[in-house]
Amino acid sequence: MLDEYSRGGLQGEPFDYQELADGKVLISWRGKPVCTLKAARAVKFLIKANAQNAEGRQLLMAKVTQNFKRGNER
Repeated sequence: MLDEYSRGGLQGEPFDYQELADGKVLISWRGKPVCTLKAARAVKFLIKANAQNAEGRQLLMAKVTQNFKRGNER
């Protein structure tokens, strides 16, 4: 079974994240904010994201947003 990245759903790296001054993490999809992580979730995300390559970060952000599972997000 092919994962989301190999099917092309994450090609072009549509996800991005930004660490905010108050410790929150803002995750965006194609420039549009879709999720804000706070407190422990933000810290956990940053630790995992820093340990990943670009592909791994894209998959992590897709998983964290929990709204990008159906394949119809294009």
